[in-house]
Amino acid sequence: MQYKYIIGLLTIIFTHSLSGQEKEITSSLYESYEKYRETSINKRRIKHTEIQPLIDKYTNNPKFDVNVVGYSIEERSLSLISIGEGKTDVFLWSQMHGDEPTATQAIFDILNFFDSNDFQKEKQAILSELRLHFLPMLNPDGAEVFQRRNTLGIDINRDALRLQSPEGRTLKRVRDSLKADFGFNLHDQSRYYNAERTEKPATISYLAPAYNYEKDINETRGNAMKIIVFMNNIIQNYAPGQVGRYNDDFEPRAFGDNIQKWGTSTILIESGGFPNDIEKQEIRKLNYVSILSAIYTIASRQYEEIPLAAYEEIPQNDRKLFDLKIEDVTYKLKGKDYLLDIGIQRPEVDLKDHNAFWNSSRIIDQGDLSTYFGFETFTAKDYVIVPGKVYPKTLNSVEELNTINPVELLKDGYTYLRIEKINPELLFSKIPINLISKNYVVPEFIIKPGLNPTFLLSKNGQIEKAVINGFLIDLKKPGSSFTNAMIFR
Repeated sequence: MQYKYIIGLLTIIFTHSLSGQEKEITSSLYESYEKYRETSINKRRIKHTEIQPLIDKYTNNPKFDVNVVGYSIEERSLSLISIGEGKTDVFLWSQMHGDEPTATQAIFDILNFFDSNDFQKEKQAILSELRLHFLPMLNPDGAEVFQRRNTLGIDINRDALRLQSPEGRTLKRVRDSLKADFGFNLHDQSRYYNAERTEKPATISYLAPAYNYEKDINETRGNAMKIIVFMNNIIQNYAPGQVGRYNDDFEPRAFGDNIQKWGTSTILIESGGFPNDIEKQEIRKLNYVSILSAIYTIASRQYEEIPLAAYEEIPQNDRKLFDLKIEDVTYKLKGKDYLLDIGIQRPEVDLKDHNAFWNSSRIIDQGDLSTYFGFETFTAKDYVIVPGKVYPKTLNSVEELNTINPVELLKDGYTYLRIEKINPELLFSKIPINLISKNYVVPEFIIKPGLNPTFLLSKNGQIEKAVINGFLIDLKKPGSSFTNAMIFR
């Protein structure tokens, strides 16, 4: 009890100490962000061909050094962009996993910042002390098809020992050639992580990886912990309570753990979820602000005064979030009433070109979910689940959908609309009702994990809400949060 009190006191003292110059710089970075935001990349599914022109523009810029340091299996170039004249080397690498691009976008925002004529005093303070090195996309082949693994089918982040992937060998070679003092290992995590025992999403999660099974703390790892405490304090200003801390069990195959072991103070940053931020653009902004602020504190060495104990105050990551949680709803089964909570997630299914996606939602869990949370939570007390019906009229084609009012059909109890001819390339519908082919037989209704969540919610005998493909629709205020519906053939 006394130990926790001391940690809390140290955290309060540290928080108070950030109320001066560093806090002012951070606020200025946040408020001026749009000026430096790289507008050509604003969605998660970005490819090597989209970032290469951004890299090329720095090639002939005298402020920067740009070098191709390797190639992926499919011969896409891996570029290192460097700036600064200082003796302390800071190495930042992103998108080791091809479907984790949030920090890649933030890196180009940061490069725009350093290429601007603003914040001259602060940039001079940074660049006179540090040399910064950015490797913005380590797994371009994975990014091409928006998948975690590379073309070899391996997780590059588990290749630090065997070094079978050219991407992993490049990362090791660059780290060793720089003998980097600090490293930022930049990733994305699932949006379903939350800060332990809270309903808050883990928008940003941190880890100072262990370098041995004993989880010892030497100066190298300790410095990483201190910088994480600093960054957490920054994020609390903009996403209070939305920071998590990863489990620090040692993984001997992982790059983060080994780079820490090789003498680089390594900070893992994971970009998670943020309400109404599917493309993670607000999280991108938080990356930009917190990373730049961390770079500034490394240059000024003010992180050295941060108490290590404050690292343990950051809540651990948990994974108890749903996209939609429905609480206390009545479900009728075999003539009896049961009270259920229903947890729904909306997995993404990529389109053929991997430039966009649609949602194929699923019931993940049901029962007593009182220890779980939702990005959206609906308390359904006094509501009863009602199975949807198939509309009796068959439309000839999808083009005829503009002749019907789907919300009125939902109010009348219809959740399925039959289409005579559905284009085989059509994967989802933008209207709030599921489409079925002329021969599709809707299975007997049941609420069960693994099934698509499509049903109606009735109160006092009146249908007031609909759940279509996992999206809750208020039939009195339709269209507020709906994205797409399923097509069943």
